[in-house]
Amino acid sequence: QITFGSIFLGNVPVHAEVHRCAGQIHGYKGCVRDFQINNKELFIIDEALGGRNVENCNVPICDYNPCRNGGTCTSDAENWFCECPKLYSGKLCQFLSCDENPCGNGATCFPKSKQDAVCLCPYGRSGILCKDAINITQPSFSGTDGFGYTSFLAYSAIPNITLYYEFHLKFQLANHHSALQDNLIFFTGQKGKGLNGDDFLVLGLRNGRVVYSYNLGSGTASVISKPLDLTLSIHVIHLGRSLQKGWLKVDDQKNKSVTSPGRLVGLNVFSQFYVGGYREYTPELLPKGSRFKNSFQGCIFDVQVRMDKNQEFKSPGTPEGHPNAGRSVGQCKDSPCSLIKCRNGGKCIESGSTVYCDCLGGWKGAFCTETMSICDPEHDPPHLCKQGGTCVPLPNGYTCHCPLGTTGTYCEQG
Repeated sequence: QITFGSIFLGNVPVHAEVHRCAGQIHGYKGCVRDFQINNKELFIIDEALGGRNVENCNVPICDYNPCRNGGTCTSDAENWFCECPKLYSGKLCQFLSCDENPCGNGATCFPKSKQDAVCLCPYGRSGILCKDAINITQPSFSGTDGFGYTSFLAYSAIPNITLYYEFHLKFQLANHHSALQDNLIFFTGQKGKGLNGDDFLVLGLRNGRVVYSYNLGSGTASVISKPLDLTLSIHVIHLGRSLQKGWLKVDDQKNKSVTSPGRLVGLNVFSQFYVGGYREYTPELLPKGSRFKNSFQGCIFDVQVRMDKNQEFKSPGTPEGHPNAGRSVGQCKDSPCSLIKCRNGGKCIESGSTVYCDCLGGWKGAFCTETMSICDPEHDPPHLCKQGGTCVPLPNGYTCHCPLGTTGTYCEQG
């Protein structure tokens, strides 16, 4: 009999008052299932008010989802193993080619294969391992690379733009198609919440036109230019805002203006000043009205800003003109592939300052100089050894050395 009017399974808490017939009470060891009271089933775990030292009964190891990085767990009565997706290896699919990061100077490492990595270079660096210093006077942005990362520059937040600002900048497009569809030029604002009403300031390209938008917290104001004159190699933008009124001038087009809705007159921004893209490209985290799907493709240079009519224009950043961070940003008109020679038919791929070799079948390595075995993890098609079997190359094909407890051509039988 339990005096608190509660029901305990297995054991009772040390503070509970219990009347017992004789001897010492021991905790139950075993499994309890299909627990009913007055023909009503109680869900032992979900409806419990508390508990301690309780775990699932005879749960197969795969029910614990031990495989990492999307690996598929397979088990029988005695053994289990993980079938790993491409790029991963190890008992738990825990190893990646970037675990032993070969990239230098704070570069972002991305696995091109289980054994080869691509180094996405930080601002001011280039080369296969991002060890080469480069001088950037006119930044070149490559948009989104083949791995889903964008090139970008991030400057310290621009101070004192609450009531007034003016920007001057120039840009040159990489091409006249994808670079004009839905591409960011710069952004600052309350990044990270994705809410309607968050303050922001954004400039970008959409359907061949320049789009300038801002929100002071009471609604979005937007100015859209006429279509760009694509016969011009360099485009010039002037834009600004004073309280609620904003204006935009593009090339030799007429000045266009807009007034933001509501009564609020101040722009409150907390993020850094991003140029060309974002550190992590997740448009859904940006305030509504500021989202461009892609980052910039081409060169953006001579960015200048002032926060008062009586001030001189200055470059963003602290110190002036110096970004806090960046990724895959090169020097305009320079090609990092001019310094890289991929071997055996490999193709040099460049993304801003990032560069790597895309190898033909049968070759691997940073410069496509290493031959690929049929047993290599990146071989396509992959070998068929199952359940942890070891692939051993032969002159004509391969064989599988099976672990204890398995047999068959591919170790597929228990």
